[in-house]
Amino acid sequence: MDLSGDDLAGVVDLFGALTRAELREAVGELAFKRGDEVDPEAVDAAVEEAVAAYRLVSVDPAAIENGGATGDLLAVGPAAFPSLPEGGADLPHIMDVPDRSVDREALASAVAGRFRDEAADALAAGDEGRIAALADVSYDIEAWASVDVAETRAELTGRAGDE
Repeated sequence: MDLSGDDLAGVVDLFGALTRAELREAVGELAFKRGDEVDPEAVDAAVEEAVAAYRLVSVDPAAIENGGATGDLLAVGPAAFPSLPEGGADLPHIMDVPDRSVDREALASAVAGRFRDEAADALAAGDEGRIAALADVSYDIEAWASVDVAETRAELTGRAGDE
């Protein structure tokens, strides 16, 4: 069963935040409802791709109300357009996961910090593809949260020649 990053974000959005294991379980439940097979490695790869594309972002459990989980949780990221996959509306009734409320300021701060770190790494490595992708996501970050990443974007676009 293949789900896009936006589908995964739609599942996470139902709960506010999910652990990776809970998201894998949710995908498994969706597959079962559809009579599909689930490849756990493919799910993990799709989650990693969604995180890399800022469709999902890691959040510290301390930034979650009613967390009920240890370790990082995944929340909807700035580049996501969450879409609810077929059968997704039933997941809160099937899974034993509490609704979680994410502290938006803490999440925005964590995303901005990650963005700046990844931009510095991409610039140092001269990874033009990643530089361009991060320049694009910078606009999503600013529209999504009250953070200013214009200076980092200027470094990225100056390097990519997109001024």
